[in-house]
Order: sequence, then structure tokens, then C-alpha cells
Amino acid sequence: METAPGPAVVTPPAAPAQLPAPPSVHVRAVITWLAIFPLVAVGMMASAPLTEGWHPVLKALALTLVVVPTAVYLVVPRMMRVHSSLIRRRPQA
Repeated sequence: METAPGPAVVTPPAAPAQLPAPPSVHVRAVITWLAIFPLVAVGMMASAPLTEGWHPVLKALALTLVVVPTAVYLVVPRMMRVHSSLIRRRPQA
């Protein structure tokens, strides 16, 4: 005679780790400015000899073609990760 298997033990899934709140719009604005300003300053100095006789609009176009993707895809995400890690290290009240 076979016995029926006992009730299956079901363990509830682990609660997902609570994600920290995203930074406020003001913090994001400061982080973005901190990323953009040095890129623009260095870009202006580096491109000055190459764009000496150019119209200012063309200079701005050339500069932003380099600065914006660099900031959006490289610098700002890294700065946001640094900000997030600093916030996680802060002792909670």
C-alpha cells in the first residue's frame, strides 16, 4: 500500500531589497552641471586652436556634439552611481 505524499512545504519568496529613492530633481541638476561644466571648459580650450575662424554657432555645434554624448553616456551615470553609493553609506536615522 502506497502512502500519499505529505503536504508540500512552500516557502514565501524573499522580499525584494528596498531600492533607495531616486535623487531629487535638484540633486540631478547639480550632478549634471558638475559633469557638463568641466567638459565644456576643457572642450572650449582644446578646440580653440582648431575652430579659431569658425562662426560661434558652428563652434557650439561642434562642442556639443562631443560634450553631450560624453556627459549623458559616461560622466553623469558614473556620478549618479557615486552619489548613490555615498547616500547608502550615510547612517540612517
